[in-house]
Amino acid sequence: MGKAEFEQSLASGRHQVLASMSGNWEGATRVWFEPDQPPVMDVRQRGTLRSVLGGRFLLHEYRYGEGEQAGEGIALYGLHLDEDAYEAAWVDSFHTGSAIMFSTAHADDSGFKALGSYGDGQGGPRWGWRTEIAQPAADELVITMFNITPDGAEARAVETRYGRVMRVTNG
Repeated sequence: MGKAEFEQSLASGRHQVLASMSGNWEGATRVWFEPDQPPVMDVRQRGTLRSVLGGRFLLHEYRYGEGEQAGEGIALYGLHLDEDAYEAAWVDSFHTGSAIMFSTAHADDSGFKALGSYGDGQGGPRWGWRTEIAQPAADELVITMFNITPDGAEARAVETRYGRVMRVTNG
């Protein structure tokens, strides 16, 4: 796709939706290790999402928790117009260790969703990891990540619920 398609997407399409998420955000992050158990982590999180490279991508930088539960991460979200796919690259001091998780999924009108995978560190089958981003209101953002076992069972693993502190308009 060419420049005109990108400009249209930025003006009134999916890139515009991504850009609308730009801002300073505060909220809470919860982490689950077992599906039917209480969260093992429930901490405050602050993050900045900003449109970069002329609105082509959304950069998410964040910090959460305190003490032993403190961590930080960076995610780059985008929409690959030629492939009609959402894409993400994610690093986090707790969740991904020294790995970069790459995720992608066919784009549809249900919002940002991207699917990646990771190894178990012991040579076993890979596990899936799905990231979904929803913006139920202009000043609310929910980022949910799901663990997917090798046999396909899914369970919520991480959920960040943000409230906007300040809108950021750079790109």
